[in-house]
Amino acid sequence: MAADTGPQAQLPGAAARPATGADWLRPSQVLRFAWQEALSCLFAVCLFVGLALSSVVPLPLARYDALLLYGIALTAVFWATRLETGSEALAVAGFHVVGLVFELVKVNMGSWSYPEEALTKIGGVPLYSGFLYAAVGSYVCHAWRRLDLELAGYRGVATALVAAGIYTNFLTHYWLPDVRVALAAAMVAATWGVMVRFTVGAVRYRMPLALSFVLIGFFLWVAENIATFLGAWEYPYQADVWRLVHPAKFGAWALLVTVACVIVATWKQAGRERALQPR
Repeated sequence: MAADTGPQAQLPGAAARPATGADWLRPSQVLRFAWQEALSCLFAVCLFVGLALSSVVPLPLARYDALLLYGIALTAVFWATRLETGSEALAVAGFHVVGLVFELVKVNMGSWSYPEEALTKIGGVPLYSGFLYAAVGSYVCHAWRRLDLELAGYRGVATALVAAGIYTNFLTHYWLPDVRVALAAAMVAATWGVMVRFTVGAVRYRMPLALSFVLIGFFLWVAENIATFLGAWEYPYQADVWRLVHPAKFGAWALLVTVACVIVATWKQAGRERALQPR
C-alpha cells in the first residue's frame, strides 16, 4: 500500500536499490547511517555542549536564563546557515510550545524539577526547557530529510488519534486512570504493517514503524541520562546524588516519540499538498 502522506512528483528513494540482508551488516553502510544520524542530532549535540559548558563556566546571569539565550541563538544560527529550512525552524518552534505545556503540568505535579533560580521561569519551568523537546523535533525533521523517509501504508488519522491520546494521558493520569499500556497496544495496532522506508547511500531500507519508535525511545532515554547528569533537570531520586533514570522512562519515551513523528508526518503531508496545488 502506498503511503497516504500525499502524491509526489518523484517517489522517495526512486534511484536507490532495495536492501539485501547483507546490506544491514555492511560496515560501510553502518558508518554512513551512523553519520547521517549524527548530523540529524546536531541541534541536540549543540544543546548538550551548552548544558555541559554552563555547568562549569562562570556566567554573568542565571544558568537557565543563559541557556534560553543560547537556545534562541542556536536556532537562529541553524536557520541562517540553512542547517534548517524556515519551515523546519517553524516545526521545531511548535515542538518547543508542545514541550513547555508538557513541562508545566509535569513539574507542578512533582514528576521532576528545575531547582536553580532564574528570571525566565514560569510555574517553576524555565523557558529554555522547551528546547529539549525542540531538539527531538529537530532530529525527526533532519532524519526525515537526510534519509529520505517514506511511510508505506501509514494510517494518518488513526495514528494521530492514538498519539493525541498518548500525549493527553501523560498530562491527565494524575487525575484519571493511566491507560498508557492500552494506548501502546492501540499504537501497535494503528501502525501494524506500516513500514518506514529510508535511504542510506544508494540502498533503500525498510523497517516496521513501531520498531523505529522503540529504537528512538531507547536513545532518548540514554540522552535523558546525559541531560540529567549535566543538570538539565532532576528527578526526586536525583536530588542528593545523580542516579540512572528509571528504565520505565524508556517506555515513556517510546510512546512520546510517536507524537513527534505524527507532527512531522502531518507537516510533510501538508507541504506536499501545497506543492501540488496549481499556481
